[in-house]
Amino acid sequence: MDNPILNFKLMPKIELHAHLSGSISRQCLHEIWKDKKAVGKTDLRDPLVVMPLGKHDYDLETFFPLFSSYIYRLVNDVDSLHYSTISVVEDFAKDGVVYLELRTTPRGFPEEGLDKAAYVDLVLAAIDVAQQRFPSIQVRLILSIDRRNTLAEANEVVALATRFRGCGVVAVDLCGDPAKGDVSLFTPAFEAARSAGLKVTIHFAEAKCSASASELETILRWNPDRLGHVIHVPERVRKEIALRSGIGLELCLSCNVQAKMTIGSFDAHHFGEWWRIDGPVVVPCTDDVGVFGSPLSNEWALIQEHFRLGRDDILGLARKGINVIFDGEEQKARLSKIMW
Repeated sequence: MDNPILNFKLMPKIELHAHLSGSISRQCLHEIWKDKKAVGKTDLRDPLVVMPLGKHDYDLETFFPLFSSYIYRLVNDVDSLHYSTISVVEDFAKDGVVYLELRTTPRGFPEEGLDKAAYVDLVLAAIDVAQQRFPSIQVRLILSIDRRNTLAEANEVVALATRFRGCGVVAVDLCGDPAKGDVSLFTPAFEAARSAGLKVTIHFAEAKCSASASELETILRWNPDRLGHVIHVPERVRKEIALRSGIGLELCLSCNVQAKMTIGSFDAHHFGEWWRIDGPVVVPCTDDVGVFGSPLSNEWALIQEHFRLGRDDILGLARKGINVIFDGEEQKARLSKIMW
């Protein structure tokens, strides 16, 4: 970009919508693969062949299989999970992120005798190590319910989030392939999360197939604290969201444009509709920087380039994000001192 008004990498930033597995860099995946290949622990192809550097044009049909058929099969043991989690936190810290909420769907590693609780414990332990190495960043964890889950599996995620709440877990999420599942199935799970005092964020109207009136109404009845993507939203629902003062909107420009989730390029992104509205709080996010290749500093640069926000607008918008983090007042006070 010509003449940026801010150094967006140095600017202290908040990241609230980042999937752990989708945020692993290709170089990190390559290093994991190389080590496993050397000892005969994988028959997968090199990540730099499967996901060539510079390829970011994954759409919803190719995006989700990338995880189920490759990334989850490569990052499938204690060592690779530990190494990749630390690498992800390091990358965000070096990009100027000072507060990060990572999200992950708990998985078991049956070959190592590890259940989903052990997975969450391992991720939290890796986050602790990373925070000690990179003290400029503080990280909290969101546990995700996958749209393909059963109610019993969803309840298990809520139970895990409740169990680890005092250890760094702050919320539950609903994510996964938008073409799968009936979200009404999960109403008891999100009611239980609310009763347990957990925060709630939901992937919302991410695709046309997940933007039916019944689905959107069901989700809004859960009274989520934040919504992710918010793309295919009918005018009536848009007005309802606009009236919900303080609700957070996690908007992911590069993901949406490169995956063709929105029509047009960056200047047509719905960020332009939402950021001026007083009620909701818009927070630019990366979603899956390992796949789409745009760190948070670049997301802010894109916003300045395509929507012509001035310096005060950018800094004011960044600071508003403090109000919708899922950590407590002490963290908000820390960020109020750090943010420009």
